[in-house]
Amino acid sequence: MRVLDAEQVAAAAPYRDVVEALRVAFREPATVPVRHHHHTAPGTTLLLMPAWTQRWTGIKLVTVKPDNVEQGRPSIQGSYLLLDNDTAAPVAVMDAGELTRRRTAAASALAADYLARPDASVHAIIGAGALCAHFAKAHASVRPIRKTLISNRTMEKAEAAAALLREQGMDAEACGMEDAVRQADVVSAMTNSTAPLILGSWLKDGTHVDLAGAYKPSMRETDADAVARASVFVDDREGALAEAGDLIQARDEGRFAFADVRADLSELCGGKHRGRQNGREITLFKSCGTALEDLAAAVMVHLRHEA
Repeated sequence: MRVLDAEQVAAAAPYRDVVEALRVAFREPATVPVRHHHHTAPGTTLLLMPAWTQRWTGIKLVTVKPDNVEQGRPSIQGSYLLLDNDTAAPVAVMDAGELTRRRTAAASALAADYLARPDASVHAIIGAGALCAHFAKAHASVRPIRKTLISNRTMEKAEAAAALLREQGMDAEACGMEDAVRQADVVSAMTNSTAPLILGSWLKDGTHVDLAGAYKPSMRETDADAVARASVFVDDREGALAEAGDLIQARDEGRFAFADVRADLSELCGGKHRGRQNGREITLFKSCGTALEDLAAAVMVHLRHEA
C-alpha cells in the first residue's frame, strides 16, 4: 500500500486536472452515504466520509479538535484511504488536508466553468486562510483571471495572502470587502462567518458568487438579498438542504425556496442544465462538500503515482 504525504498529493493534483477529474466523476454513477459525525472525546469530533463507485471505494477520516491550536498542533487532521474494489485491498493512504483543499477549490472552479462569465477577469476572495491561494489558482485555471482581490476581517492577513500570491506570479492585492465585491466578476468566500459578509446590493450584474464556507445552518456569508438576486446552484441538493446556512437562513427569511435551486453539479456536468443563461445574470454556487469529490481526486492522485 502506497503512503502519500501532502507534498506528493500536491504534485499529482494540478488544479485544472482535478477540475476535469471531478467533471467526469459527477457524470458517472456513485454511492455517497451521509457524512458521519461522532464525538469521540471531550472537544474532539470524528468525521467519516465514504464514497464508492464500481471500481473504487474511499473514505476520508478527519478529526477536529479546536483546542489543539493552543498546543501548537493542527486543529484539523486526517487521512484518506483508497481501496481497489477488484481485490477489496487498500492501495493508498494519503494526506487528507491537501487532498481536501485542492478538491474544494476545484469543485468551485468546476461550477464557475458553467456559471461565471467566459470573460470573467477580476476575482475577489473573502477570507485569507488556508484555502485562499488554492481558490485563486483553481479559478484562474478555468477563467482568464488577471486580478485577484483579497479581503479579510484582519487586513494584515489579507496583505500577507496577497504578497504570497504575488511571489507566485499572480497579480494580487489586499482590498476592503465592499470595494472588492463591487469590482469582482467572481466572488469566492471561504469563512466561518455567522453574519453576512457579501451584500446583495454590492453585486453588479453578471457576477458569479462562489460560497464554500458557512458549513452549518447557523452560519452564512451572504445576506438574503444576495441569494434572492441570484440563480442558485449547489454541489449536492441533499447536503445543501441540511447544511447550507446561506440558503437555509434566506429561506427562513422568506427570500428563497429550495425548489428554486436551478441545478446541482451532477446536472451541470451531465448537461441537464446549461448553467449561466446570459451575461447579466447573477449566479450563486453554494458548496457544502461531498465525498465524491474526495474519491475522484484520490483516484487521480493514486493512478499518477502508480504510473
